[in-house]
Amino acid sequence: MEETGMLNGAPVRQDSKKLWQYFTTISVCLLAVGVGTAMAWTAPVLPLLYEPDNWLVITKDEGSWVGSLLALGAMLGALPSGKMADKLGRKKSLMLLAAPFLISWAIIIVASSAWMLYVARMIVGTSVGASCVLVPTYISEVAETSTRGTLGAFFQLFLTAGILLVNALGSIVSYTTLAIICALVEVAFLATFFWMPESPQWLINMERRSEAEMAMKVLRGDSYNPNEEMTIIESAKEEASSKKSSFLDIFRTVGSRRAFICSCGGMLFQQLSGVNAVIFNTLEIFQAAGSSLPSEVAAIIVSLVQVVMSGAAAAIVDRAGRKPLLMFSSGLLAICLLALGIYFKKKDDGDDVSSLGWLPLASLTLFMVAFSVGLGPVPWMLTSELFTAELKGIVSSVAVTLNWFLVFCVTKLFPAMTEKLGMGGTFWFFAVIMVVATVLTYFVLPETKGKSIREIQDELNGV
Repeated sequence: MEETGMLNGAPVRQDSKKLWQYFTTISVCLLAVGVGTAMAWTAPVLPLLYEPDNWLVITKDEGSWVGSLLALGAMLGALPSGKMADKLGRKKSLMLLAAPFLISWAIIIVASSAWMLYVARMIVGTSVGASCVLVPTYISEVAETSTRGTLGAFFQLFLTAGILLVNALGSIVSYTTLAIICALVEVAFLATFFWMPESPQWLINMERRSEAEMAMKVLRGDSYNPNEEMTIIESAKEEASSKKSSFLDIFRTVGSRRAFICSCGGMLFQQLSGVNAVIFNTLEIFQAAGSSLPSEVAAIIVSLVQVVMSGAAAAIVDRAGRKPLLMFSSGLLAICLLALGIYFKKKDDGDDVSSLGWLPLASLTLFMVAFSVGLGPVPWMLTSELFTAELKGIVSSVAVTLNWFLVFCVTKLFPAMTEKLGMGGTFWFFAVIMVVATVLTYFVLPETKGKSIREIQDELNGV
């Protein structure tokens, strides 16, 4: 017997099959692979473009813009994506997101100047930002309560798989071949997702009940009776339709204000862990450290660990809970960043660090372990779990826009921070923020594991 509590209602307990929930999630998460390839593309490519004898040469300042403009594009893409999905549907909107990816990779293939790379990165950024809103939303609407945490963690898992793909291939294939491979990810997404069902929740909101019932049969199995679950969705729809939601509605109740703080706080701490500065600059960090391992090999190891641990997070998040994983994650991140800071401070002071050549790789590997089991996947889940249906789209767009604004800030300012504070001081800055994150998670965040939206709302409101 499986619990399939949905939306603002009591749990429904009956037999259901989960195979197509996994198929659907894997298919839509191919778009998350595309997000990972776009994010990590700069790691192997920028050092190549800095070489004076390369066919396309850019400066370090131009390279920082190539890395960070994706985040600006993501901010522009995240804001309207919720309304687009409400109007066109989740499935159609997600499939449309493949177009900017493909256009961007085509421009990168033919690029002959830095400004062409700028345009490509802005274009792909719009789809990256929208994907970060719509993929978790779609997954939360096709998954039942008992699988919601596991399937929700697939977004981060597949995103890290995209990062690994680029880091693994970036050092062995040409610039053009890498772009073609990245484009093929979107082709694979379109080829598989075309056959997947629309979100039953969206279909019911559009008063297409018969189609919603067919989608539910696909997702839960032919023997599953969807009537009770659909009635709950319809009840939530009627409740939401009586409320003309706006951004200001987020602040009208104690529960929605607390949920907004938790959602935005998760995004804030996710990025102020410095993770994207690490991903975008992995090779440079290892080169600066003088690591005994080749930088390309070290980057692949770090990415591989991230994929493995994101898979582990998917397996345990519905057992361990969101709050313990976040506290473990931010606490361990603080220790890793402290160790990295000590290494680089000693190196900058001229101390002999030849016996510590292992420390950057060990610390960054452990950093990725800590990030991947908590601060990586959980904030994306919280954004789709903490809010009622009428506020979810608005808040998701705001939270993801904040996330990518912080990606831009951290990525663009990381070189300047290392110049002013030194690499050691920069890592210590992020370490202090992770200590704060651990404390605030303990005192502010409610546990959402295995709870319906109504139960979560009751806890947020102190009922």
